[in-house]
Amino acid sequence: MHWRFRACALFVLIAVFGLGSALAQPAIQPTVDITKVPAAAQPTANFNADAATEAYMAMIPPASYARSDAYFEGGYWLILWGFLYGSAISLLLLYTRWSAKMRDVAVRITRFKFLQTVIYWIEYTLVTTVLGFPLEYYQGFVREHKYGLATQTFWPWMGDEGKGLLLGLILGGIAVAGLYAIVRKLSKTWWIWGSVAAMAFMIFTVAIGPVFIQPIFNTPKKLEDPKITAPILKMAHANGIPTNDVWQIDASKQTTRMSANVSGFGNTMRITLNDNLLKRGSQQEIQAVMGHEMGHYVMNHIPKSIITFVIIVVLFFAFLRWGMQWTISRWGERWGIRDVADPAGLPLVFLLAGVFFFVLTPVLNTETRTQEKEADMFGLNAARQPDGFAQAAIHLGEYRKMRPGPVEEWLFFDHPSGYNRIHSAMVWKGENLELFDKNPVPPPAPTSSK
Repeated sequence: MHWRFRACALFVLIAVFGLGSALAQPAIQPTVDITKVPAAAQPTANFNADAATEAYMAMIPPASYARSDAYFEGGYWLILWGFLYGSAISLLLLYTRWSAKMRDVAVRITRFKFLQTVIYWIEYTLVTTVLGFPLEYYQGFVREHKYGLATQTFWPWMGDEGKGLLLGLILGGIAVAGLYAIVRKLSKTWWIWGSVAAMAFMIFTVAIGPVFIQPIFNTPKKLEDPKITAPILKMAHANGIPTNDVWQIDASKQTTRMSANVSGFGNTMRITLNDNLLKRGSQQEIQAVMGHEMGHYVMNHIPKSIITFVIIVVLFFAFLRWGMQWTISRWGERWGIRDVADPAGLPLVFLLAGVFFFVLTPVLNTETRTQEKEADMFGLNAARQPDGFAQAAIHLGEYRKMRPGPVEEWLFFDHPSGYNRIHSAMVWKGENLELFDKNPVPPPAPTSSK
């Protein structure tokens, strides 16, 4: 096992530096700069939503258009390669019996089942991290720099990868050890109670994310500029969001992407926008983006997503129960897996999970895309900034394909396409032109009757 692992580690290092030298290119900085509303999108009596949309689309330089299409379409293949690569790692650990040997190491260290699972999880995570590093390095570092979306040099990026690894070891160890404890104690109904425990753990991580997880990677601080915060808080209070602060994070140290969110539950709820949005977005764009994010909160998308995910998780655990029993009965002895409660079967769990969620990709994308569309419409009505919304769609188009085909959008998009988002904003603007008329006609004076 040791010499094989060293050989794989050597292969990983060679692959990493090979990918770096072959694929790394100078960063291409985004060139889209939205400075004014195009003529066809001006609020005139002849306003046409289709023409206004095309006018905004025409503002994107051809090179930027081609680059974002190439980046996003390459992501289609990464979905496939990620699935195949992860499956290959799982099968490698099973067929070489590395997984069984890692389990044996954990058994020799302690007699306590819970701790055995934790130790196995540490071994498993470290081995799969090493084996999966070439793809992670290409996808997360080389490719992001190639398309001008990353700002970190190698070692700061590796520092964030290390933080993510440590977080995965801790939170993953708790989750996996807890789930295997359920399997051991409830051998017949473990898949039901396992799905309940998985959902509870997911809700817990969502709740603690803004306060305890996000600061590990970025430094949040309160935004003090009243020109930015006043319109945002006014919009929040008008829509029943209980907060008096707006937060910002220093995302520019990692990426050029613009983003914002309303996250957490109860006392951990925060309105947050990253500094890229502050630096590059207009006032109208910031308000439009925050209106969208508030839509997720007001329309209860997090609770609704949890309900949807409950159904999916229950179906997954039912599939997992059947898949584990059938697979272990056929190949368990060959792989050194004793039963469903054996931690050595964890690569099989991830293999089955990969198959299940790969098949569900269009379904999950559609569910998310539907909520994003709802948040778009809420944001338009709350912020009343259709041109800011169009600007945001173009900025997001630096790494999202702007005009996909309908089938392509259904399969691969977890947000509406840039074209559809701009068109929705222009349709809304066309129905509310009176809000943008700088010289409204005064109503006639009331006549007095004698």
